[in-house]
Amino acid sequence: MVVRISEERFADVPDFDYEPEYVDVGELRMAYVETGGSGDGGRDEETFLCLHGEPTWSFLYRKMMPILAERGRVVVPDLIGCGRSDRYEDRDAYSVEMHYDALETFVEALDLTNVTLVCQDWGGVLGLPLAVHRPERFARLVPMNTGVPDGTQEMSDRWHEFAEMVATADDLDIGRLVRNGCYRDLSEAVVDAYRAPFPDERHMAAARTFPGLVPTSPDDPGAELMAETQERLGEWEKPAFVLFGREDPITSHDRDPLRQHIPTATEQPDVWIDEAAHFLQEDAGEEIAERIVEFVDRT
Repeated sequence: MVVRISEERFADVPDFDYEPEYVDVGELRMAYVETGGSGDGGRDEETFLCLHGEPTWSFLYRKMMPILAERGRVVVPDLIGCGRSDRYEDRDAYSVEMHYDALETFVEALDLTNVTLVCQDWGGVLGLPLAVHRPERFARLVPMNTGVPDGTQEMSDRWHEFAEMVATADDLDIGRLVRNGCYRDLSEAVVDAYRAPFPDERHMAAARTFPGLVPTSPDDPGAELMAETQERLGEWEKPAFVLFGREDPITSHDRDPLRQHIPTATEQPDVWIDEAAHFLQEDAGEEIAERIVEFVDRT
């Protein structure tokens, strides 16, 4: 069954006065917000595609959007099951393939080109495969606190505990999960904004399933796509700028291997974002956006 979130849930979200727009991706609607740019959708226009991870939504990029919008068009979708996007109630409906196909359909429907991909967490797990499989649409990569899990990587005990908790907790508090993933404290209004898309269990299937979709064996669904992505990233010739939060216990160990694997990444400054944890857009959004604009200007 498809569930559609009520817009009333977002009435009190602070500092995010963007009207949602929607793209049909099969039987679901994918929501997005947009700012900046010339408004004519020209194919040569600088475009920032900002992809969030779990269990957040486009609200995560609110500190970065005004700065990026001074340089180009900024498009920020909500992954299926998150934010204002439609969702399946059945957990079994979610897969790496479903999320990937929805994102590909979204990018094609908007005919996005000359894209600088800004991606974190699952935004990278889905966005990096799309970029290397559709390179004609992408000009640059900015992977942040993310990776390309092909099933051969080792997952920590802490990660397995997290995945089990998300899947089975009787009362999953999304706002607290986001707060715990930040270096800086969040106001109650911001924490509530992260709770807004998940009013009850019917709306939580995506949040519940994301960790379990990570391939932990080469035989898992999605592992082949990720293995292909690893191979193609190793041949990537366009600019790439790897930006990770120094205080992220989940992905910080992936930073150096990813930076060494993408051939052009070491051509960019060797930068850590200090005092930033997993949700680095919350901890240091303005700094990150300024670094990304500088990256675009020099490449």
